[in-house]
Amino acid sequence: MGTYLNPGSAAFKEALNSEIFVDKTGMIQYLNRILCTKQKYVSVSRPRRFGKTMAADMLCAYYGRRAESRHLFEQCKISKIETGNDDLKWDEYLGKFNVIRLVMTDFFNRERSVNEAIKKIENRILDELSEEYPDTKYDETDFYYSIDRFYEKSKIQFIIIIDEWDAIFREYKEDKDGQKKYLDFLRAWMKDKSYIALAYMTGILPIKKYGKHSALNMFDEYSMTQPMQLAEYAGFTSEEVKELCRQLKLNYAGLQSWYDGYRLSNRVSEELLSEDAVIDTKIYRDYEVYSPYSVVKAARSKQLENYWNQTETYEALMTYIDWNFDGLKEEVAILMEGGRVKIDITGYQNDMTTFNTKDDILTMLIHLGYLGYDSTAKEVFIPNKEVLDVFRTSTKGRDWTVTFRALNNSRKLLDATWNLDKETVAELLEAAHDKAGNKVYHSEAGLSFAVQLAYYAAQDMYTIIPELDTGKGYADLAFIPVKPDIPAMLVELKYDKDADTAIAQIHRQKYPDRLEHYKGNLILVGINYDRTVSNESVTFKHHSCEIEKV
Repeated sequence: MGTYLNPGSAAFKEALNSEIFVDKTGMIQYLNRILCTKQKYVSVSRPRRFGKTMAADMLCAYYGRRAESRHLFEQCKISKIETGNDDLKWDEYLGKFNVIRLVMTDFFNRERSVNEAIKKIENRILDELSEEYPDTKYDETDFYYSIDRFYEKSKIQFIIIIDEWDAIFREYKEDKDGQKKYLDFLRAWMKDKSYIALAYMTGILPIKKYGKHSALNMFDEYSMTQPMQLAEYAGFTSEEVKELCRQLKLNYAGLQSWYDGYRLSNRVSEELLSEDAVIDTKIYRDYEVYSPYSVVKAARSKQLENYWNQTETYEALMTYIDWNFDGLKEEVAILMEGGRVKIDITGYQNDMTTFNTKDDILTMLIHLGYLGYDSTAKEVFIPNKEVLDVFRTSTKGRDWTVTFRALNNSRKLLDATWNLDKETVAELLEAAHDKAGNKVYHSEAGLSFAVQLAYYAAQDMYTIIPELDTGKGYADLAFIPVKPDIPAMLVELKYDKDADTAIAQIHRQKYPDRLEHYKGNLILVGINYDRTVSNESVTFKHHSCEIEKV
């Protein structure tokens, strides 16, 4: 057995011998089905402490030629799974491959260049292959050719297992050229190669994107936002934690209150179901997932605590909150108060430096494990007490008074609007507008931005559309409900006129017709203030408001 080639089963045996072991060998059954197919490229992204390394150890023990691990797997679930006549036997691929196992943090650190790291990877692999097959001639200057030579001589395919595949994006955050060289190396080594039976990569981040396209497009990605068939292997499921509590005589509700909260969905899209479709709801469903590290620590210590170690990801959380990119602090304030925030995850480029909107940062926090994701509602939330404690720790000693006061005022504004309390609405909007700089204060864009900011707390309940096309003009702001039983809202802004004029324009231009299906549950808001009033007048920068329900 080698360090990188066929490392054996010792690490997996340690896991089996541990005081707490949750059996995830069922994952091998799925991987066996895609072995030596076009789907043989698997990228699994999970937060820290979610069992990625143990899964890699398990695969080394199962597939490796010299692992001698039959006796280990005979006591595991995979050997006891019922199979049909057309299914593979559980041990069909046991010990059949040359496994190459790499932990990329061993190679990528700031002490060496990316080129040096890649060369070291190539040399280490070729050194061990030459020891295994001493009679095979190869070209040490041509890694890809040499790998193919070893395969042709041995006729044994490789299974490549890479842990911490994304280390370069954390250690060399700004080295774009180096990152590209690394991705090119992986692509040239693995894409469309007959010597590969399975390529399995794990990391915190999904595969780097350039625009909308993956840099390694041969991989299927199983992530925290799209776990697909590996959803139940992302962490400990609620069923597994319940069974663990039964065995250890622990109260499940305690562990649940502290560590439950991640939701991963492997539901089948209903549009794909035929009338006679039979779906295995044991597999294609939603999963409640726990961080294995936290559950094991709590179960062994018998103490409910925050076991979230202060790793690089913790530092990232503090950095991005302090940065307050695109108003991120307000989003975090809503989340820390138990709210949800609707986001678009599609723009995130799967690295730690390329952010175009705060949605990109929030998406990164999903992958780092700081946020849960509801794939149906497209919303993020803080999943549990443990992670909330991390947020509180990361914001401790920082002045959040203004942020939380603004959030509280925003909630008051929303309640006042729903209650048709025009005086309170005018007062709170005036206070929000006063925070605009003098250079933009008297612009319609400045007022519109102030109003949107004032209604910040509405964003987890509404889709907010500026300049909604109604066919006869544009409504300044439209609030379209994303939750049932709350009213839609149309807001019209005016200068140097009056709030009645704003309401009259809404009716005259028939803006409500655009939201006809909200009839009976639609609120119209007209807002006005006079720009020409002297700053010595008591009505300087004073706002007026009219509200109707139609």
